[in-house]
Amino acid sequence: MSSGQALNQSSTQALNQQDQHSQQSLGFVGVGTMGRPMARRLIEAGHNVVVYDRDESAVEQLKAIGARAAASVREVADSAHIVFTSLPTPAIFRQVALGEGGLIEGGAIRIMVDLSTVGSRMEKEVADGLLAKGIETVDAPVSGGAAGATKGTLAIMAAGNPVALEEVRGLFEVLGKVFVVGDKAGQGQLLKLLNNMLSSTAFAITSEAFVAGVRGGLDPDVMMSVINAGSGKNGATLDKFPKHVLPRSFDFGFPVTSVCKDIGLAVDECQALGVPMWVGNVARQVWNYAAMQDGSARDMTELVRYVERWSSVDGLED
Repeated sequence: MSSGQALNQSSTQALNQQDQHSQQSLGFVGVGTMGRPMARRLIEAGHNVVVYDRDESAVEQLKAIGARAAASVREVADSAHIVFTSLPTPAIFRQVALGEGGLIEGGAIRIMVDLSTVGSRMEKEVADGLLAKGIETVDAPVSGGAAGATKGTLAIMAAGNPVALEEVRGLFEVLGKVFVVGDKAGQGQLLKLLNNMLSSTAFAITSEAFVAGVRGGLDPDVMMSVINAGSGKNGATLDKFPKHVLPRSFDFGFPVTSVCKDIGLAVDECQALGVPMWVGNVARQVWNYAAMQDGSARDMTELVRYVERWSSVDGLED
């Protein structure tokens, strides 16, 4: 065989391997507010994706663009080597991963990529349980909200076995920018909780500051311009307030109940590490109080409405 023939044969084999890889099914369990746009991006990138969610309407939306619907979590784990999870609570995550009919019983799954926010202790427990069955866990919570999931601009905080991380790196690039933060499951979770605690605390104090400004006769648009040109700028003043609060649309896409879950997990984990969390605990109480005032299902940006009500201030647009 000539060197040219050998080269052609090698190239053909490489292309066949790439084609085979592109045709491998990926699994996705949990296609809600965050999971659905992430699964959509994987489908639109050309991957075969098998999806499962208890919400049939969410699954139908993905079926319409080429996903295959599974009848159970176990069916997903029997169909895909790599399975993504995007789930709302630690308890649901544990049940999906380790419970009866869960991922742990699957015949095909070898890597679980967890995009949820469930805390480092739960992530470690699940990772240990799956590893006993030869399944690696890539701990990969995301930040950027539903808008970032749709646009593929999420920040992905990934931790786990370096070999498993390398295998899924190309998939992460479809979803956003990946930051490898450690080699152990749980490290990504800790960083995500710290990030979310900072974000939700910044939004709470920004709400109080803007309501106080309006009460004192300041124009909220002028306040926004000045603060964002100075040292007080933060994620709330740069993004959430101009896009979702001042226009009174309140459509950031993240409910108050999820904020309460995340900041609660963050404060608990930080206290377990020996950090007193005076500020974090106060922010946690503010969000929990808003949830108890009928706000649990409301968009997180509606917190400002509660501060207005507590302060007897008209809306910031007035």
